[in-house]
Order: sequence, then C-alpha cells, then structure tokens
Amino acid sequence: MWIDCGVADKGSLAVALHRIGAVRFGDFVLKDGRNSPFYVDLRVLIGHPNVLADVAAAMLRCTAGVEYDCLAGIPYAGLPLAVAMSLASERPLVYPRKEAKAYGTKKMVEGVFKAGDCALVVDDVITTGGAKLEAIAPLREVGLVVSDVVVVVDREQSGSHTLEEAGIRLHSVLKVRDLLQALRERAVVAEADLRRALDFIAQDSAS
Repeated sequence: MWIDCGVADKGSLAVALHRIGAVRFGDFVLKDGRNSPFYVDLRVLIGHPNVLADVAAAMLRCTAGVEYDCLAGIPYAGLPLAVAMSLASERPLVYPRKEAKAYGTKKMVEGVFKAGDCALVVDDVITTGGAKLEAIAPLREVGLVVSDVVVVVDREQSGSHTLEEAGIRLHSVLKVRDLLQALRERAVVAEADLRRALDFIAQDSAS
C-alpha cells in the first residue's frame, strides 16, 4: 500500500534535488547490473544541510498521521535523514547495525527502546523493497513493531507491493514519475534525457 504524502511543493523539492546532484542523467550501472539513463543519489544531501532539513520536514509531513515511538534509520543513506527528522521532531532514533559487534554489548540495534515500541523506518530510496525487509528483520527480532516505512523517492518498481505483502505501509515524498514530471515542467533538464528516463521506468513497470 502506497500512501501519498501530500507535500505541497514537490516541484521545488525536485528541482533542489537536481540542483545538488541528487538526481543525475547519463549512463549509470545499477546494483542489479543494468544500465540506467538516470540515477538518484540522496547520499549527497549530507553536503547540503538546508536541503537535508527541507527533505526531513517533508518526510515528517508525509507521516504526520502515523503513530510511532521512535525513528529507525537504515544504514547508511537513511541515517542522516533519520537524524534530521529526529532533531526536528524530538523523537528518539534507533538503527540496525550492518553487523553485530564482537565486543561490548554485541547489540544488533543501537538506541534506547523497549520491546513493543513502534518504529518508523526511514530510508532514501525504495526499488524492489527487498533491502528494506532485510533491514527491518533485526528491528523486529529485538521486539520493535514496524508497520510503516518512509522514503524520499519511490522508483515505482515492486517496492510498495513487497512491503504490503509483509504488512508494511510505504510512504514516499516523491514517486519517480512525479519527480521527473516536475523537472520537465520547470525545464531544468533536457527533454531527451527525461524521455529516456521515463522509457526506462515504463520498461521496468512492464517487466
């Protein structure tokens, strides 16, 4: 289940992301080995604190109706977003480790929480959703309840469906088609680049 965040000015946010290089056009190799004519790299947000703050505010508006006790940032790209949201909302932050510590507490989840607390999972982009389920598993193993995930960009592949099958709602600030359409309307990207990107998304949706 995908939930529209209702962000008022998605166009300005889309332009800001393109301006800082978080949305690029060209020829990029994706994780699955395919070549893509565009790439969404939200890790660059950490170098642009004003835009990071705007994105965090949009994510909080996006999830205003969600009840949760803490924010859970997915390493690594989701952590800066979750920190910014935590500071803005004064909600506590937890995060799953990519590997257990071999010393000390040997925790798999860092932060202050108790079993039964609800965690809102935070990440940058969703594609198929598989990586989200992998990150959610250790949160659930320590007793956290996860029913909602929020991302900045939904690449509109199978992510929403994958989460829905696991009983999790997806909230996204921007769906990738909306992002590209906003750039088209503001004429900040060459039409040929946008057309290649939209064709690529259409092929993904059909497969």
